Amino acid sequence: MLDHIAVQVTDVAASAAFYDQVLAPLGGGRTKEFGEFRCFGTTGHTLWLVPATDEGPGRELHLAFSAPDRAAVDAFHAAAVAAGAESLHAPRVWPEYHDAYYGAFVRDPDGHNIEAVCHTP
Repeated sequence: MLDHIAVQVTDVAASAAFYDQVLAPLGGGRTKEFGEFRCFGTTGHTLWLVPATDEGPGRELHLAFSAPDRAAVDAFHAAAVAAGAESLHAPRVWPEYHDAYYGAFVRDPDGHNIEAVCHTP
């Protein structure tokens, strides 16, 4: 039921390049450029990257992207690491969430916790 989310980033170009790379294995990509804003999605404009307006420390955000299968989760993780992301958790089953929960977690250029998850066995 998510329509869109906007994330403030310190360097829109660097973050956009990161999301170009890591969303491709999930079937997502850049859908729009509006001034300094960059939009991503599979259809529509679900994720907006916007310039940070404050100099203070940002608060960590968690974004979980749906993956069509486990191979896409693996590809997301590989793409993120290749893009220089810190791997928080390599792809694996997380039975504490549910028996088929397969996810991988990385940090984006602004330190946000980004996940790709597949819910099918």
